[in-house]
Amino acid sequence: MQVELLNDQGQAASTVEVPETVFGRDYNESLIHQLVVAYQANGRQGTRAQKDRAAVKHSTKKPFRQKGTGNARAGMTSSPLWRGGGKVFPNSPDENFTQKLNKKMYRAGMASIFSQLVREGRLAVVDSIKVDAPKTKLLADKFKAMNLKSVLVIADEIDENLYLASRNLPNVLVLEPRYADPLSLVHYKKVIVTKGAIDKLKEMFA
Repeated sequence: MQVELLNDQGQAASTVEVPETVFGRDYNESLIHQLVVAYQANGRQGTRAQKDRAAVKHSTKKPFRQKGTGNARAGMTSSPLWRGGGKVFPNSPDENFTQKLNKKMYRAGMASIFSQLVREGRLAVVDSIKVDAPKTKLLADKFKAMNLKSVLVIADEIDENLYLASRNLPNVLVLEPRYADPLSLVHYKKVIVTKGAIDKLKEMFA
């Protein structure tokens, strides 16, 4: 199948052949949703923690006598029913949020995302992305000339100049194909793939 090839002004100069196994798959919304949720869940550290009734700071003294007050019976102020008491089922600091996703499902989900980006006109191919010096302004001017404001660049090779020039741009992310993730593909408005990265994407997700 054919995808538009952009020039330095961001205009479609011609088209380039891309593998249909990666860029021509059917849209599978449920699989993409599962892929994004699993990616976000696997990135969670799980370091949050809550205290149970044994861990909260409290007195073991009975707050009031058992009978005659009209209140419900209470043994100590650490009860989960009391304000400042412990949690019934507290979050553990070593909680595991990871979700397992089969390799076949991951490859199919990523290919489905790439294919949908092509259908929506959000994915294009360029010969290469390079800057002459590690200057943020050079890369910002390059994307401005191409009329790109929110862009994910998947490049086969990232030299030091490109890496240093891109890391301070808030709406630009430059990645190698092996680091492409479903969340970034969905998030950025435009995805630019270099010609050299197409073969690597085919090898990974076809």
